Amino acid sequence: MIRLGAGRLDRIVAVGAHCDDIAIGVGGTLLTMCLARPGIRIDALVLSGGGSEREQEEQAALAAFCPGADLRLTVHKLPDGRLPAHWEEAKSAVEELRAGTEPDLVLAPRTDDAHQDHRGLAKLMTTAYRDHLVLGYEIVKWDGDLGRQAAYQPLSLEIAEQKVRLLQEHYPSQRHRPWYDREAFLGLARIRGIECHARYAEAFAVTKLTLNLGG
Repeated sequence: MIRLGAGRLDRIVAVGAHCDDIAIGVGGTLLTMCLARPGIRIDALVLSGGGSEREQEEQAALAAFCPGADLRLTVHKLPDGRLPAHWEEAKSAVEELRAGTEPDLVLAPRTDDAHQDHRGLAKLMTTAYRDHLVLGYEIVKWDGDLGRQAAYQPLSLEIAEQKVRLLQEHYPSQRHRPWYDREAFLGLARIRGIECHARYAEAFAVTKLTLNLGG
């Protein structure tokens, strides 16, 4: 499998339109990075769910997904499913995040995600972080928008199992959803693992990547 290292990662930005997006999309990657790099700084932004039980779930969940990290989480109160109608508020939240961060890596939704909130946030991130490596994560959903991705983070069996356990443990408000179960999360991770010659993996879309092959 072709491998390309990202160099030293000390500061990460991770964003989600909703509480649980980050954990579903990159929970395994966060666990992998945080266990390998104690003290890594993670600036996390979520656009909706602020002031509700979902914010409490998110606080506890990301603390568990980022063990030993310097985690700084902000959860806003934009209404779920209405990001296009609240574009200025979303843009302001992203610009505020950008003003206070200079990350080595940005984790965000895919720009071709079928959900309007995910897709809108993704477009804001690639504009705000023009000179950064932005990896677009995927979220399994009813829309069936999963496609071929360009980058993979292999996950060990232990990390994959821990991700699923933490998702079930920390987001009780989502357990009623028909797609929110162990089989869906592990199934997608297994498929992505097959694609990169690993047992499990998380996959990412890459909008733009600059190489340094002579340095």
